[in-house]
Amino acid sequence: MSPAKVESEKTRGFIVPIGGAEDKEGTAAILRKFIEVSGGKSARIVIIPTASSLEDTGRRYEKLFRKLGADEAKSLPISTRDDAGKAEWVDYIERAGGIFITGGNQLRLTTIIGGTAIAKAIRRANARGVTVGGTSAGAAILSEHMIAYGAEGHTPHAGDVTLVPGFGLTNRIMIDQHFRQRDRLGRLLTALAYNPFAVGVGLDEDTAAFIDHKKVLHVVGAGAITVVDAGELSHSSIADTKVGKAVSMTNVRLHVLIDGGTFDLETRKASPGEG
Repeated sequence: MSPAKVESEKTRGFIVPIGGAEDKEGTAAILRKFIEVSGGKSARIVIIPTASSLEDTGRRYEKLFRKLGADEAKSLPISTRDDAGKAEWVDYIERAGGIFITGGNQLRLTTIIGGTAIAKAIRRANARGVTVGGTSAGAAILSEHMIAYGAEGHTPHAGDVTLVPGFGLTNRIMIDQHFRQRDRLGRLLTALAYNPFAVGVGLDEDTAAFIDHKKVLHVVGAGAITVVDAGELSHSSIADTKVGKAVSMTNVRLHVLIDGGTFDLETRKASPGEG
């Protein structure tokens, strides 16, 4: 699934994957930045809590976004595919300045929202300039290829990762969240062995990537983003490796970027920023 087409007079909105466990009580730097790029004091935020099994997740984010300065925050409690086709909820998406997808189980997002009117409205919204972001499972769903689950560990192993279609807001990255905390380098490398075109983006908790319309990734938060670039991969043994066995990969580039760092997804150049 490719990103929705941007009309000539428009620019794509920010795409904002967050690694999970974002600060909500202290400076809340990531959520405040999300509001800023969604319209600032006039921001209208739509929250999609579908991934969560907790009934109050949407309401908690409504209160949080209002407390942090958003003009309006509305949760859409989408729990069935019928819900994801409701015209009134599609209308909320059409009028939003920012769309925020909460954490939980990303397979709930794909099975309940994937391919529905809501999913299509989210893609159109981003193409006309609306910020779309999410935390944890809500981050994983943003890209074309989503990591559904996989094994922990540093080393890539054949069969260690399962990929499913995401919302397709971008086809340039594959996202993994809770990255350092859950030791997920190996599964991100395995995903890139299958698809070296994409750039791997490993998000630590309380860390976000703000990807602008120029396809430049800006790091915000307390942790780091591990960028894994397999664009010049010279060898991968994935095609001939039995499931469970280690995979050989050569000429893979890795960058670790902290707050203020950037990565240009077009040129594949990293900058540490001012840190």
